[in-house]
Amino acid sequence: MKQVSTLFLKIAVVLIGIPVLALCIFVVPEIAKFAVELYPNMSYLKYLVFIDLYVGAIPFYFALVQAFKLLIYIDKNKAFSELSVRALKNIKSCAIAISTIIALGMPIYYLIAEKDDAPGIILIGLVIIFASMVIAVFAAVLQRLLQEAIDIKSENDLIV
Repeated sequence: MKQVSTLFLKIAVVLIGIPVLALCIFVVPEIAKFAVELYPNMSYLKYLVFIDLYVGAIPFYFALVQAFKLLIYIDKNKAFSELSVRALKNIKSCAIAISTIIALGMPIYYLIAEKDDAPGIILIGLVIIFASMVIAVFAAVLQRLLQEAIDIKSENDLIV
């Protein structure tokens, strides 16, 4: 039963990565082109959009790989190990990095939203920042709980 649930989660992790890859391939160039259309005298805005969104995708995919590794550790009955704690720490760091990268790019999206009169662009950025911070807090709590469980387990092993 445990293998089936982790298999489902592994498939979910892969399926989460596919739409983001499609967005990076098809939507990001359109956003960059649209930014240049709004501000033709600021052609460098195109490259700032590319940098912000593509650099933000790097920690996203690294976090997905870490989540996949965590599921593999659970399959191998190594859920209560330092490897799992390290994977959660990496997921937390990636979530913080995503929030920071998107927050640094918010002035770009503010310019686009201001010119196009589309406040939804800013709202989408804020949702990404908020969701990443929620994931970071959740991963930090799990990391701490897992580390405490490992410490208790090692103390019990020493007593017996």
